[in-house]
Amino acid sequence: MKRALIIGDTGGIGAALSKELRSQDVSVTGLSRGPDGFDFADPEGVDALLGNLSGPFDMILVATGALTSTRQTPEKSLRELSAAELAQQFTLNTIGPALVMRHAARLMPRDRRAVFAALSARVGSIGDNRLGGWYSYRASKAALNQLVHSAAIELSRSHKQSICVALHPGTVATRFTAAFEAPNKLLPSESAACLLSVLQRLDVKETGGFFAWDGTPIEW
Repeated sequence: MKRALIIGDTGGIGAALSKELRSQDVSVTGLSRGPDGFDFADPEGVDALLGNLSGPFDMILVATGALTSTRQTPEKSLRELSAAELAQQFTLNTIGPALVMRHAARLMPRDRRAVFAALSARVGSIGDNRLGGWYSYRASKAALNQLVHSAAIELSRSHKQSICVALHPGTVATRFTAAFEAPNKLLPSESAACLLSVLQRLDVKETGGFFAWDGTPIEW
């Protein structure tokens, strides 16, 4: 039986990923802040929880993230920038996933295909940024993309069949997006099924990439 580790398995997308994987007869291990005390603001606690896990996991998915932390909506102008919001966004969207990446080599198999994927966001693309604004969120996701790309290079040296990618789940109807109107929001189950389908199709030559829920590559 294949094994998967999902970080943030009680969130909207994380829970849907867990459900979809279990329906495919995958053994799922989940860690989240509520039931497990898995809190990115506590790096030592994160290390302890991950250190207690025994691999190998065929798939590690980081399904966490926050659109805002100290304010109600993302910044629309430079005047709204604050050190507190920037710090919190980087803690949750960049540093947190990086703490998980530190354990990837130990938890992933070396002798077969394995996937590490982190949920990013299209607005984290520097090349695709046409509107500006959303400074803290954009910057934290852009930094996450760089970490994923670098991790893919390192993992490919020791884990020849590994795939390490950033994923844009689409605009999904969860608490995360409840305050924002957007056409054609995906249900969490739809996004999860599409993301897993994308991961199943990826080849090792595509490791280090950034992909949307429909499989379309996104520019950095």
